Amino acid sequence: MARSGGGQGVSSGAMDRVNTLVEVYTNIRPDQPIYVQYIDYILNVLQGDLGKSLLFSRNVTTILADALPWTIFLMSISLFLTFIIGITLGALLAYNEGSRFDMATSSIIVWLNGIPYYVAALIMLFVLGYDMGLFPIGGRVGSSVSPGSPRFFMSALYHAALPIISVVITEFGGWALAMRGNSIQTLGEDYLRVARLRGVPSNRIAIRYVGRNSILPMYTNLMIAIGFLFGGSVILEQVFAYPGVGFFMIRAINARDYPLVMGCFLIITLTVVIGVMIADMTYGLIDPRIRTNSGGEA
Repeated sequence: MARSGGGQGVSSGAMDRVNTLVEVYTNIRPDQPIYVQYIDYILNVLQGDLGKSLLFSRNVTTILADALPWTIFLMSISLFLTFIIGITLGALLAYNEGSRFDMATSSIIVWLNGIPYYVAALIMLFVLGYDMGLFPIGGRVGSSVSPGSPRFFMSALYHAALPIISVVITEFGGWALAMRGNSIQTLGEDYLRVARLRGVPSNRIAIRYVGRNSILPMYTNLMIAIGFLFGGSVILEQVFAYPGVGFFMIRAINARDYPLVMGCFLIITLTVVIGVMIADMTYGLIDPRIRTNSGGEA
């Protein structure tokens, strides 16, 4: 049986319906010039309208508003633990420079730091999730708990444990090595010798002088890491079936759901830009030497 309309173009009525659907889902009018479409999209984004998801038939803003708090919860805890463990261990290594503890721990750190976080995630998922059954293998929270209760928070933390552990064990090494190098450099400064001669207590020297001045150069990296962790959540959330921004981004890419993909990219880009901007604007407040040098040069 011959197909009707073969070799003929799409009718104007069908094209109008297609254009209407495109406008509904993407907030742009495909019959307009490219620059007009771009301006319309930017204006809608500034109003918080990111279009409608082709895959979920829901507003992209609604999907991201539901997923973003979970990604923030997961990645903020991961970054906090990674940073605290890293700087603490790095300071200990610096004070024990050249010892067996320093050499053995540094070797282990370098080895762990070379493992991609998603490889560690797969190992954790198989061993602690599938094999031993110690942790859930997917989801954000248990189905039997009610929001707002202490059990809800504990359940959310329990479901996020494996992703958090995967990030921490593979990322803390970079912070530890950086802190170790900064601390060793600071320990050789002349003002520390003067502080010891003045009889300043060792605890005060370690915390106020060595610790504070060694952490300062890492502040910018910390702010930038906040933004880039959102990008790192893409694979991590997919491995653990954790419905955050990264999880929806992978599903949107596979389904060619362009409005949702653009919304996810926008969120990740904004976090990186905001992190860098905060670091640039506040570093002078954290380190008074920056303001002094700037004033002297002026």
